[in-house]
Amino acid sequence: MSKNSPKPLILVVDDNDEIRGMVTAHLEGMECDVLEANNGEDGLAMILSNTPDLVLLDVMMPGLNGWEVAKYVRERPEFNNMGIIMVTAIGEAVNDMTSPLYGADDHIDKPFQLAELSFKIRKTLSKKKRESQSPDGEAA
Repeated sequence: MSKNSPKPLILVVDDNDEIRGMVTAHLEGMECDVLEANNGEDGLAMILSNTPDLVLLDVMMPGLNGWEVAKYVRERPEFNNMGIIMVTAIGEAVNDMTSPLYGADDHIDKPFQLAELSFKIRKTLSKKKRESQSPDGEAA
């Protein structure tokens, strides 16, 4: 959970204002603290300055794409406990193959149901919490 709050801090990075707004409103209803960014560069800057518990990361964005942001984050051990869920419309087969290659914990394909998103968020936060509490940093 975030340093100053028992609520998880979740960053939503998506260049689609409508989707970002819908997801943010849903997360606030889930008792989460939420940050937003509308491109990869701003998203990465927010990751570096806020260290969210979880990032919901669109793949196809101008500038830095979601895969580039995820790769950058996964190359730095200080972000090992940060969850990453790729949220994209590139297609389930491509998402299944590429998301793990870039270090994403999970992925969800647009369009999606908010209930499915909530499930994946809870699952990823729980997994990362278990990993952070394990002596060797791996899930117990």
